[in-house]
Amino acid sequence: MGLRGTFLWLKDLVGALLARPDELMLELGAGGELLVARLRALLSVTALLLPIASAMSGGSTSETIVGLGAVVFINICAQIWLALANRPRTYPWLPYATTTYDVTTTTGVLALLALGDPVSGVNSLIVWCFYLISIAMTALRNDGRLTLYAGALAIVEYGLLAWAILASHPQPLSSPDYGIASAGSQVERLVLLGMMTMLTSVIVYRMQRLVELSGNDGLTGLPNRSWLLQRMPRIFDKVRDGGGSLTLALIDLDHFKRVNDDIGHLAANRTLRQVAALMSDALGPGERLVRIGGQEFVALLHCPIGSAWERIDRLRRAMSEQVFLGERGTPGPRLTFSAGIATWPQDGNNLSLLLRSADRRLQVGKRDGRNRVIARDV
Repeated sequence: MGLRGTFLWLKDLVGALLARPDELMLELGAGGELLVARLRALLSVTALLLPIASAMSGGSTSETIVGLGAVVFINICAQIWLALANRPRTYPWLPYATTTYDVTTTTGVLALLALGDPVSGVNSLIVWCFYLISIAMTALRNDGRLTLYAGALAIVEYGLLAWAILASHPQPLSSPDYGIASAGSQVERLVLLGMMTMLTSVIVYRMQRLVELSGNDGLTGLPNRSWLLQRMPRIFDKVRDGGGSLTLALIDLDHFKRVNDDIGHLAANRTLRQVAALMSDALGPGERLVRIGGQEFVALLHCPIGSAWERIDRLRRAMSEQVFLGERGTPGPRLTFSAGIATWPQDGNNLSLLLRSADRRLQVGKRDGRNRVIARDV
């Protein structure tokens, strides 16, 4: 059972890492790319100290020159990447380009060091550690594919570099400054790169699950208010670019607090799950139902306000006729709801204005006796 559980977890992990992140993860990843660009710029400035420290500690002139040239180059590139990252999601290829740069720059510096001292190309621990930093920084982009790519690229590039150095020089290969270079030690470093890739992948997976849970309602499994706040800007952009319609319906179950008192908390929760399932079944492809409060829901419909009113009113009648199940399959409470409808952009060009318009109409429906859908201001 333990092995089976581990296998299922590993399958889920690999599937999640290889899947394309959803819009929320891409949005967070864009912020992560900007954070990485700022961190890269800071690390690049800090790296200026390395050749200075090397010279002061008695390092060779050639090594100091190579190091100084490398850090000047990476500082210039870091500013370019930072300028591109300041335009979030404008360049979808940017995370892969910067990750390739991070890994390949490390390989390039090691190759330059190897021209002066072959052993330094495979035994320079300070430079080699930038492989680990490059892999670790992919966690901030929230994309498992990027982490796997970074790890694979680092293993391939360093493996080829180590093979080329060891194969082109007689053994044993040694240096008074960097010790002895052996095939065994290089295999160990490749294993460490693999382990770092696995660890970072699990961190990315965990972050994805936490973000997913933060956007889901624990009781019904529906998206929650946090999801709505995060996703609506992209939903607006998608509708604007596609030329479609978007209507928001704010739905409030009538007298549900009284129902909760009558049948108890557990039974009321069961009823809410049945209500969520009933309303979700009434939605079309690409439409979403969001639970924003105890008995409040938001339905996002891709249709004009007139069609939305007809659909929500049809749902209202269906719910009033639905017999919800109580304890042990016994008949539960009868429920109705009131709803206010607002359409984008006529009733508001952002989420706050749409909710305000929908709530104003919802309050009119409650004041006029509940169990009704209002789509216009009185």
